[in-house]
Amino acid sequence: MAMRDSTSDDRTPGAYAPPSRRRVLRLAGGGLALAALTAGTVGCDEDAVGVEEPGSAGGDEPKGAGKDSGDGGGAGKEGEAPEPLWTKPTSAETYGDNDELVAAGGVVIASGSPLAALDAATGGQKWSLPGGAVPGAPLLLSEDTLYLASSEYDGSVIGYAPASGKETWRSRLGKEYRQPRPIAVDEEQVYVIAEILEEDGSSRTNVIAALNSTTGRVAWKEQRDVGTEQNGIHAAVRGRHLVYTDFKKNLTVRDTASGGQVWTHKTTKTNYGFFTVHQDLIIVPQGNMLQAFNLADGKEKWSLEASDGALFREPAALEGVLYVADSARTMRAVDPSTGKQLWKSEALADAGLQVPRQYVKAGDTLYGATDLDKQGGIIAMDAGTGAVRWTFNDKTGDYHAWLVATDGKRVFALHGKKLHALPV
Repeated sequence: MAMRDSTSDDRTPGAYAPPSRRRVLRLAGGGLALAALTAGTVGCDEDAVGVEEPGSAGGDEPKGAGKDSGDGGGAGKEGEAPEPLWTKPTSAETYGDNDELVAAGGVVIASGSPLAALDAATGGQKWSLPGGAVPGAPLLLSEDTLYLASSEYDGSVIGYAPASGKETWRSRLGKEYRQPRPIAVDEEQVYVIAEILEEDGSSRTNVIAALNSTTGRVAWKEQRDVGTEQNGIHAAVRGRHLVYTDFKKNLTVRDTASGGQVWTHKTTKTNYGFFTVHQDLIIVPQGNMLQAFNLADGKEKWSLEASDGALFREPAALEGVLYVADSARTMRAVDPSTGKQLWKSEALADAGLQVPRQYVKAGDTLYGATDLDKQGGIIAMDAGTGAVRWTFNDKTGDYHAWLVATDGKRVFALHGKKLHALPV
């Protein structure tokens, strides 16, 4: 049944187990950081570091990692991770969201302060922004513009050319709004969520708005229900539909032309808001079910059930294929249009590896980035079978989640404050 944005936060039996303290802090980190800054707490900028550190490839090879490794994924010896092309320390300040590491315009950028763009080929610094990225706000990338919430907290959203770091666009929602953060972008508009200020300077509600990506003018703005949050937002745009989730387990679709709400579902199982979009479908993991809903009306198109009570994790639709793993470490490739399973692999479990939470694809290799476990890091898999080709881990023991991005020529792996470039 379609519902409005809701404020309830019920716990459904069989939902994901409570996250670790570190995961909760990472997921909520953006909101906590913004709240602290709003209250007058000032964080210290970290000095930019430009000294190269030697990379460390692989680590102990997990059981089964070399099985059916194939030739792809840039590996040197069979089953071994490639040596990094370069490794650089960064000023990264990340919370594990997938949009905190981006590659475009010949550079790779990790969210941090200062915000530094490194040459994708050499790791040398191309440009930096002293103010850096707002904690918890995404690095939102369109075809030719990087959109950031203003680090001066002046209510602005700013666009930069990724290759040069030059400002190319700026917009301001209005002085009656605070902390506007971009959440999605298409060819015509930038979509933001911001707090609505009360007379006493507090905020109990928030607004979602569209800014024209040419003029910066406000195209529309819609107030969300009391109790909805501006933190924990994951969003995507497809055609006339803007879809987003939040910490309150709402799945909402709005019309990009008017801002009107098309439909909202309350998700029955919590997955921290992650979903993926393929053509006219939203694909959402909900406990042991993977469900696809029509963007236009919210009706279920197909569903897929995990075996033995396993819980589906974060999905990714890449080049027409849906990739998703479950808590039993079973990896699947699925036709995102029909829900038909293309292949199923137990290679992650056989190798004793952790389940990836983010994916990119380059050539015939699928690269997965895991959370915190030492038996994780970056896992290179055969995109056609799921066989594990190699794993890369820098052995630092850093508690931050791994993040991965690619420009098609290299794979970039961020772990804490180390950024590695790996050959594809």
